[in-house]
Amino acid sequence: MAAAAPITRTPDILVVEDSALDREMMRRVLALHPKCRDVYFVETVSRAREAVSKYRVRLIFMDNTLPDGHGSSLALELSNTPAHRDIPVILVSDWPSPFMYAKANAPNVREIWTKDQFDLANVSRVIDGQMRPRPA
Repeated sequence: MAAAAPITRTPDILVVEDSALDREMMRRVLALHPKCRDVYFVETVSRAREAVSKYRVRLIFMDNTLPDGHGSSLALELSNTPAHRDIPVILVSDWPSPFMYAKANAPNVREIWTKDQFDLANVSRVIDGQMRPRPA
């Protein structure tokens, strides 16, 4: 598993995805949007927790099935934390199950997508309409 690259700016968007192939697909789609200049990629729930604690992330795209837990569980955890409850989360899964929809009812989970739905039209709609404001 490759370590996340060091960053020099505070990321606006956090992507939590353990598949290298899916990370590359997401990287390519996000690169097409002008507001996606500061994106940070991690591969596990624990690294996502670290990133959210360290940076003022404005939006999270997160796989549900990760090596050390579930994205839906982390979304619920974040929604119960005052400093993080307003970060919009988009769960992106290979096969969203009815159980996942039921578990992902945290108020910060704005949408649940399949990987096929991770395209410029959906990404643009979410970034332009749901990303939390930059801190003052």
